[in-house]
Amino acid sequence: MREPKTMTAEQAFSRLATLCARAEYCQHDMLERMRRWGLSDEDQAMVMQRLTEGRYVDDERFCRAFVSDKVKYNKWGRRKVEQALWMKRIDADICRRVLDETDTEDYAAVLRPLLQQKRRSVKASSPYELRTKLVKWALGRGFSMDVIRQCIDDDDEEYAGEYGDDAYEPHADNNLEYNEDELLDEGL
Repeated sequence: MREPKTMTAEQAFSRLATLCARAEYCQHDMLERMRRWGLSDEDQAMVMQRLTEGRYVDDERFCRAFVSDKVKYNKWGRRKVEQALWMKRIDADICRRVLDETDTEDYAAVLRPLLQQKRRSVKASSPYELRTKLVKWALGRGFSMDVIRQCIDDDDEEYAGEYGDDAYEPHADNNLEYNEDELLDEGL
């Protein structure tokens, strides 16, 4: 096995600046790379200061790009994006501010087609069972209960005759309260 090459602070800065020119990175990503390269804490602080002063690394800019990409391309909900940002150690104020810029209707627009597709593949013997399975699935994707309920209610009206006209009334089970914590405790 090869021994890791030690790197000078100048080499690390040059390499990290090149990386940042190609894509957005957060401070945590840069610090992790420098730690793996074996840079001392003082060198890491100096390189990080140069990267932030040169605007190579900006956590707010990274957060905006990350949220946009994960919602648009990965079809994640707010909670899942929030958790991923927490894992990247982005400041909570920045996360909250950027996540609040995304309207709940944007999340609903992402979730609606996903639920319609999932509805076709889920096997359920009753509307209650179908809704429960869809809610659990959407919670696992990180969507909030309000957005899920809004999208499922919209879809229920569209699929009203699916279980027979007598057996299915779109809002007959609206008095059922889905407790988000209970659903998450069940494994999703």
